[in-house]
Amino acid sequence: MKTDHRDFLRALYDAAVDAAHPDHCLPPHLPEPPEGRLIVLAAGKAAGSMAAAAERHYVDELGLPPDRLTGLAVTRYGYARPTRVIRMVEAGHPVPDQAGVQATAEALELAAAAGQDDIVLVLLSGGGSALWIAPAEGVTLAAKQDLTRELLKSGARIGEINTVRRHLSRIKGGRLAAAAYPARLLTLAISDVAGDDPAAIASGPTVPDPSSLADARAILSRFGITPAPEIAAALDDEANETPKPGDERLSMAEYRLVATPDQSLAAAEAIARKSGFEVERMGADLEDEARDMAGEQAETARALADAGSRVVLLSGGEATVTIRGRGRGGPNQEFALALAIALHGHPGIWALAGDTDGTDGGAGSQSDPAGAIVTPDTLDRAGRIGLDADAFLEDNDSTGFFERLGDLLVPGPTFTNVNDLRAIVVDTRAD
Repeated sequence: MKTDHRDFLRALYDAAVDAAHPDHCLPPHLPEPPEGRLIVLAAGKAAGSMAAAAERHYVDELGLPPDRLTGLAVTRYGYARPTRVIRMVEAGHPVPDQAGVQATAEALELAAAAGQDDIVLVLLSGGGSALWIAPAEGVTLAAKQDLTRELLKSGARIGEINTVRRHLSRIKGGRLAAAAYPARLLTLAISDVAGDDPAAIASGPTVPDPSSLADARAILSRFGITPAPEIAAALDDEANETPKPGDERLSMAEYRLVATPDQSLAAAEAIARKSGFEVERMGADLEDEARDMAGEQAETARALADAGSRVVLLSGGEATVTIRGRGRGGPNQEFALALAIALHGHPGIWALAGDTDGTDGGAGSQSDPAGAIVTPDTLDRAGRIGLDADAFLEDNDSTGFFERLGDLLVPGPTFTNVNDLRAIVVDTRAD
């Protein structure tokens, strides 16, 4: 049977997303209700769906009286889910806003009010760093917004960005767990970071922080960022150092991962193998410039195609983009455009690059694309309508390029987030 490669690529993406959806991955990890209250605090792109799944589990399945359940979930605009007991708030991402500030203040108050018989259940996912925003003493929201924009444009990796964020916050880097102490606190997290490091997921609000103020200052220096005076002062203030391993205030905090990028790659791999393809995993935690990553993977794909292979190359992680142009796009779309250029119409190769949260860069709208699809005739079709792929790449305008071709991946909000999925299909037997 002839393979519809576009549909096949979308099936791989959907399988990866489905494996990380809270409806499937969260319930087996939810704790038994405490004698007192269950206080649910959720943050991230999956916070809405995580909170909704938890509420259904406790209220509908276990019959927990609603007066023993309270909480607050904050997610990005367009990612809220219906809840009855847990309050849902939408806020700015990737640049934080005042709605996030207010929601974070309420989350800290709920944590601090937890008693000895209560459990603080923290539901974390990628995006929580921007959504839980509590500027350190003397730092304004405007200054943090400006710094976030500079870091996002600089090419800094997400781990580096979060190291800076942790030292400018009253909730990140273990401070939420410190606020809840001595109540029991359990974090259930969906990982979107390389190596599944709890200190990096949503900037680690419930775990010790291994980084330092000096590390944060060094990152700004490395990327040539001169911070505003209030930022510089905060990063020089030892009062803003984060809780470290062994801190007594974190002794009642437990942490579990419920979904990881590797698990999502495994789900996509199962679909590929069932369809008769070999699979080569290139890593679940790749971090590099999108253009460099695309060049390396294109070289591998061309070699496999020349060898007559029928294989799917899968990778995850988070590509980065150093913005020099004025166009629209995101790391996955930039990867796809650079890949199309590097492949140069090589026969028998198709690809999809998409962010599993449903949006890749963009203006923060739920209708933003998640990525793009590459076909063997991408450059040929572009040339026929007068599109210069190299010029679009130079202007960081991958959205504009794939939009004209009708090759954007636009799934809408997926209500989860395990970062990028890149799938390159090499099928030399295709007609």
